[in-house]
Amino acid sequence: MKDLIYKEFKLAIHPTCYLFLLMGFMLLIPNYPYYVAFFYQTLGIFFIFVGGQANNDVYFTTLLPIPKRAAVKARFGIIVIIELAQIVVSIPFAVLRNSLNPAANQAGMEANAALFGLVFIMFAIFNLIFLTMFYKTAFKLGLPYVFACGAMAIFVGAAEAVIQLTPALKIALDTLDPSYLPQQLAVLIFGMVVFTLVTVLAYLRSAARFEKIDL
Repeated sequence: MKDLIYKEFKLAIHPTCYLFLLMGFMLLIPNYPYYVAFFYQTLGIFFIFVGGQANNDVYFTTLLPIPKRAAVKARFGIIVIIELAQIVVSIPFAVLRNSLNPAANQAGMEANAALFGLVFIMFAIFNLIFLTMFYKTAFKLGLPYVFACGAMAIFVGAAEAVIQLTPALKIALDTLDPSYLPQQLAVLIFGMVVFTLVTVLAYLRSAARFEKIDL
């Protein structure tokens, strides 16, 4: 598996994935919907598959003396690494933003622990929809990405609506007040658990679908 992950880094990962890591700086923008900073990385992941199609990556990978499931696991591995890297790189920008400009964000959630918990769930939704739909055919990309983006947008809109319209949640989650850090950490931990479970489910479903495809 280590060799397959290395192959993904050397041959599959798209340069925009590294570029989009820098989008964490968008957390410094005042009054901005910070989810957008993380959305860009899903586009980088999409480009990995676009590049793979251009290079017949799926076909050539299946020629290797490995199970199809191993190829799917390696691709999931690189995607999870990219998503986690996006979150880790964004944390210093969130800390810096809150130090330089502690004023409230008028365009959505503050750059706090709860935001990162919701981002974990957003990535989980992307993995479940985009990856499982792609591995059903191993070549259709556009529609799975559109559906995944639509689902992420619905989740973000619903989460923001619930938090902003529920006074108790808004007070506890949409704030930089450290006294509410335990509640925000609870959302972060919940998001991490959801991300882990849903991504594992997405992998199992994707691997099962890919094994049924006759290439």
